[in-house]
Amino acid sequence: MAIKVKELKDDVILDVKVNKTYYVMLKKTLFFLFNQISEDEKSEDVIKNIMGLDYNKMSEFERSFYTISLMISEIEKLTAQEGNFIEKEVLEPGDEGYEEPKLG
Repeated sequence: MAIKVKELKDDVILDVKVNKTYYVMLKKTLFFLFNQISEDEKSEDVIKNIMGLDYNKMSEFERSFYTISLMISEIEKLTAQEGNFIEKEVLEPGDEGYEEPKLG
């Protein structure tokens, strides 16, 4: 028996509000995915290759990486357009006083 499901109309574009916490969650997810790539494949060329593939021909991993990258890119584009970025210096792992970033 067929079931009813809801999906977006083909031509709809939504304005979704995103706060900093969700943005950080997306970036951590992308970083997690990036860390799943073997060290010898972690190059700019591999990442650019994923972004240039036909979505329907991608592996599940490539689709996940691509999808999260697109969302982060759109958030950062809008943030820059609206002048909502702040710049600050952050310590890197190994620096004296470095603390692991936290949500919130």
